[in-house]
Parts: sequence; structure tokens; C-alpha cells
Amino acid sequence: MTRQTDFTAPRIYQAPMEGVIDHHVRALLSAIGGVDICVTEFVRVTHTRLPRRVFLRLCPELEHGAVTPSGTPVRLQLLGGNPEAMALNAVRAVDAGAKAIDLNFGCPAKSVNNSDGGACLLQSPHRVEAIVGAVRRAVPEPIPVTAKIRLGFQDRSGYMDNARAAENGGANELAVHARSKVDGYKPPAYWEYIGEIRQQLSIPVIANGDIWTLEEFRRCREVTGCDAFMFGRSLLARPDLALQVKAFCEGREHSPMSWHQVAALLWDYYSTTREEYPAKYLGNRIKQWLAYLKLGYPEAQIFFEEIKRLREAELIEAAFARTLALSEAA
Repeated sequence: MTRQTDFTAPRIYQAPMEGVIDHHVRALLSAIGGVDICVTEFVRVTHTRLPRRVFLRLCPELEHGAVTPSGTPVRLQLLGGNPEAMALNAVRAVDAGAKAIDLNFGCPAKSVNNSDGGACLLQSPHRVEAIVGAVRRAVPEPIPVTAKIRLGFQDRSGYMDNARAAENGGANELAVHARSKVDGYKPPAYWEYIGEIRQQLSIPVIANGDIWTLEEFRRCREVTGCDAFMFGRSLLARPDLALQVKAFCEGREHSPMSWHQVAALLWDYYSTTREEYPAKYLGNRIKQWLAYLKLGYPEAQIFFEEIKRLREAELIEAAFARTLALSEAA
């Protein structure tokens, strides 16, 4: 692969992944480096005034300047279909410490869409504009209001209408997942649509979807023309992918994380979170992460097979000790 020589590093965003990337994972990934902005899991908004503790539960970084322990800014994400309620709770989030508000129009989950949230709103671009506009008017001007969309709901035909709706509502940036709701997460990602959106909009556009490797990053940048990219599952599969991309663009050498370094990262996560889960769920988040890591590290599949049925702390920790010892010796 030809190395870049323009020394232009793109902005890298960590994608929100509900039930997967919590504040512990944000802390670990941002400490590795390369990630410029983190986005939280969504706070679901209905018709109620949410208390401060709801925002702090999903984003404890609000009590520390809305940054991770290593200093990476964190944006609080809201999800809902009522403009007035979204605006009211955006203000409450800012009062709780949020420095930026992100609006979710991309979640494809049936339970979310059946509750008037996420990607179902893409069926009505005027509702997207109304929600973005209500939030933009409600929060102070220095607070960025950003949005994330898919290319559509049943199909991809409304991609430009929804992109323009977000811009017309006053969004400062727009992240675009290059699939419709019906597409789910099945390959391919349709990056060419993002390129068209970027050409038509005057606000920054962030490309998202199927950027798993340096080669895919290069092709996505060629197709979209974007200088900002959002990594979700790929950042879990290759925790230093953002660093790899930036080194590649700046013409620097970067040695990808070894399996031993990744196993040590998992151990840090396990050690930090083991007191937070009932015994019967112990290790579940590690197993979940391994499902992504096996895409980049074959050793992750071996470790998963070793611990997939384990629930007892001493057995899980003994398996960790063996894996760390073997990987260090390799």
C-alpha cells in the first residue's frame, strides 16, 4: 500500500454503540490515542424531564469537564422523536455538564424504532429538521449540536433529504452511516452516497461504515472525500486503528498492537468492571469484546473458546493469567 505523504491527519470519532461502548471502554480506547471525539450510548428521551443522574449514569465524564481521563472530549447522545422533549432534555444535559449534544437518527434496533426513535425518523425528513432545530435553538450557541443518520429506512432513496434536513435544522456536523435501516450491518457500505452528501452540504460530514483496515480507510477517503471518519465495531476489533490511520496519513511508522497488549487491555477492562456486574454475568462484556477482536486477532477466538462457559471469577482470572503468560512469551 502506498504511504501517504500529505501529512494531513483526519479527525477520528468513536461511534456510539449501545450496550457495548460504555465509559470504561471510552477511557481505554481514548488512552491508546488517535481518537479525537467520543460519543456516548444514547439517552432515551420520551416526554419526561430526565433527572441529572440519568445523564451521569451513561456519561460520568460530565462531572469531569465532559472528557475521558486522558482528555478526549465526549459528546452526549440523545434519542427521541418529540422536538420539545428533546430540546428540554438537551438543556438539562448541558446543565449537567454536556459540552456537545449528538442526536441519534441511525439506530436500527426494532425496539427503538417501534418507540419513535432512531432510524424510523428518517421516513419523515421534516421531523429530523424539527428535532435538530428545536435542540439547536434551545442550547447555547457555543454548544455543538451534531447528528448521525443512515441513508434511509426502507431503502436509500431519501439520503439527501435527510442530510439536508439535519443541516437546515442547524446541525454543526453530520455523521453518515453508509447503509439504510433495512441494510442493517450487511456489507457493503455505500460510501458513494456519503461523497454526494459531502459535496452538497456546507457543514462537515463524517464517514461511517465498514472501515476495518488501513486499505478500507484509504478507499473510503477516496470515495467520500471526507476528512473525518467514525469507527465503531472496527475500533473494537483493532483498538489502535485510529493510531494506525493517523500514522499512515502522516507518513510515520506504527506497529499495530500485539495480542499480548490487547489481552492486557482486556484484563484492565475486566479488573475495572468486575464489581459492577452480578456473579452470573461476570465476564460477559469480555466475551462480547472478544467477538469483535477475533476479526483482527485469531488468538481472541482461542481465548473466547476457553472462557465462554466460565462464570466463576477464579476460573476466568486463571484463564487470563495463562493467556497473558503465553502471549508475553510468544
